[in-house]
Amino acid sequence: QTISSSSLRSIGYERDTSTLEIEFFNGSVHQYYDVPAWQFLSLMLAPSRGSYLNSEIRDNYLHARVS
Repeated sequence: QTISSSSLRSIGYERDTSTLEIEFFNGSVHQYYDVPAWQFLSLMLAPSRGSYLNSEIRDNYLHARVS
């Protein structure tokens, strides 16, 4: 889903696989694996989603750039 953020264009979450997908404004797409649903919800409710991603998700979950 498209969001309002200065660095993130869209965020998606696949509950069945616990995969969080982030699209950045520079066009890159990253997937974060084994992210619990509560972490996704916290990201969506954060005042700054980019800051939350950097502090709580980026270095705490296995991830890969997919495009």
